[in-house]
Amino acid sequence: MKVRVLGCSGAISRDCRTTSFLIDDDLLIDAGTGLGNLTLDKMRGIEHVLLTHSHLDHVLALPLMVDAVASWRTTPLQIHALPDTIFALKAHIFNDVIWPDFARLLAPEAPLVRFHEIQVGQTLQLGGKLVEVLPAVHSVPAVGYAVTTGHGCWVFTGDTERNPAFWDRLNQLNVAMLVIETAFSNREKDLAQLSLHLSPQVLADELDCIAPGNSYPIYITHTKPAETESIMNEIQHFDQALVNGPHVTHDIRWLRAGQEFEL
Repeated sequence: MKVRVLGCSGAISRDCRTTSFLIDDDLLIDAGTGLGNLTLDKMRGIEHVLLTHSHLDHVLALPLMVDAVASWRTTPLQIHALPDTIFALKAHIFNDVIWPDFARLLAPEAPLVRFHEIQVGQTLQLGGKLVEVLPAVHSVPAVGYAVTTGHGCWVFTGDTERNPAFWDRLNQLNVAMLVIETAFSNREKDLAQLSLHLSPQVLADELDCIAPGNSYPIYITHTKPAETESIMNEIQHFDQALVNGPHVTHDIRWLRAGQEFEL
C-alpha cells in the first residue's frame, strides 16, 4: 500500500497545501488544496473519497476535482463521510449557489457523485483496502481513519483534541505509521483547546496513551505555516527533555507534502 502526501498544512502559503492523502491510486482521504498537486490522470483514477469532517481546509478542492474529471468518468465518484459532513456539503457547497449539485446535475439516476454515510467503528472495504472509521473530538462532527491491506495500519487522527476513545482503539491495532495533528504551538494552547486542536503540551500527554511496548513512527501534520518551526521545536524539546521523566520518547517526525510511504 502506497501513501502519498498531497497536502498536510494547517493553512496555505507558498509550498503549503492543506490536508489530502492519496492511498494507492484510487482512494483519497480528505480533499484540501493539496489535491491540486495531482495530474488530471491521477484525479481520474480516484474512485473513493473519505472525508474526516466538513471544514474548508479538508474539502475545498473536492468540487473542483469533480468538475475537472467529470467528462471522463463513467461511474459516480463515491464520497464517504459522516451524515453531518454530507449535510454540510449539500447545504453549503453542492447547493447550486456555491457550486452545482453534482448528485443530480445531469439526472438523479446518473449522478457525478454518490454520497455514503459512515459511522465511527464501521469498517469499509474499498479497492482491496480495509478502512476503519475512528473517533475524533473536534468542533464539528469528525473522524479519523485506519487503512490497511493486511500488513499494518496507516492511521490518521483527523482534526482532534484529547481523545481517549481513539487511543483505546489504536492500542488494539497493528499500527505501522501514525499521522497526528498539532495545529498550534504552546503559545497558542488556549486557542488550540478552544478550537479542539492539539498543541505540543497536550500532544505529549496524548502520546502517553500509547500502550507500553508499542512503537511506530509518528508524523506531525496540520501545523500552521507561521508556527511550524515553534511547534516542532517544542515537540522535540518534550521528547528529549522528558526522556528520564514520566513520558516515553517516540520517533516523531514532521510530515511534508510530496512524501510517499510504502506500507
